[in-house]
Amino acid sequence: MIRAGIINVTGYAGAELARILHRHPEADIACVTGRSAAGRRLGEVFPHLSDVDVVIEEELSNGVDVAFSALPHKASAEKLIPLVEAGVRSVDLSADFRLRDPAEFREWYGVEHPGPERLEDAVYGLPELHRGQVAGARLVGNPGCYPTGAILALAPAVKEGIITPDIIIDGKSGVSGAGRGLSMNTHFSEVNENFKAYSLQGHRHLPEITQELGLLSSAAPRVTFLTHLAPMTRGILNSCYAPLKEDAFPSMRQAQNAITEMYREFYRDEPFVKVTAAPPQTKETWGNNLCLIHPVVDVRTGRLMVISCLDNLVKGAAGQAVQNMNLMMGLPETLGLESLAVYP
Repeated sequence: MIRAGIINVTGYAGAELARILHRHPEADIACVTGRSAAGRRLGEVFPHLSDVDVVIEEELSNGVDVAFSALPHKASAEKLIPLVEAGVRSVDLSADFRLRDPAEFREWYGVEHPGPERLEDAVYGLPELHRGQVAGARLVGNPGCYPTGAILALAPAVKEGIITPDIIIDGKSGVSGAGRGLSMNTHFSEVNENFKAYSLQGHRHLPEITQELGLLSSAAPRVTFLTHLAPMTRGILNSCYAPLKEDAFPSMRQAQNAITEMYREFYRDEPFVKVTAAPPQTKETWGNNLCLIHPVVDVRTGRLMVISCLDNLVKGAAGQAVQNMNLMMGLPETLGLESLAVYP
């Protein structure tokens, strides 16, 4: 049985990790931390987790086989680096080990990286693109929620070279993506019956998207990424647009069937990516680890449009972290993640 530890269980991602790991047949939650709630039972803080019989501690105790960190950036690396050096396999849900370039991390997150020497060792934990590397990793940087959906939506088209580098990603997120901390921006009265764009000068998830798409093509992508806050609790929906190359297909009408088949073939053996026949909806992913993708061609403009959606707390955070753990520990990738969506 794998002894798992969760650092900062009192946030949304940490609580979701506890929910998923509690039902995992090969994992045992050995320790959870959360300084603001240290000394209390997890079920006192989250009644829906009352069956998880652990007391929240200030620091992670010794003896865990795998550690998950749901701390904010910088603080997460500071906690995980000593564990990695002690031989504990670690999955970081913050942004600390997603980017390869420490200068880029400083530019987007406004702080110096506390362990830049570890960036070369970390693996970007998107199994659909880096499965083999994840399986051999000691440290995985779990992707952000927006990038998971956006990269998976665009990866087949970028790798096959059928689109130009000029890409637009229009993202919408539920409020839980902002975390559990109190903020006027996520106050019920501000969000309810409202819809707004934010981070117009550049969202922090943009460099992840350009980094990973750039690895799939010799042409550096030029990505415009605009995010929106939707009045819902969970869910990410990305609408991605890029012009098709003029010589990619004999005609735009022939392109649709060819691209659909291309996407299905690309994700044929992926347990958590489904290419759908109709545009997917966020409720179809509520509580499960799926990313749903629907490519379509605008024959009038010669533009590829790809819709993707996922649950930002599962495939966009905790579920993907457990998927990475399964690979790191040599377990079946789907173990503990077979839940269907909750509807309505």
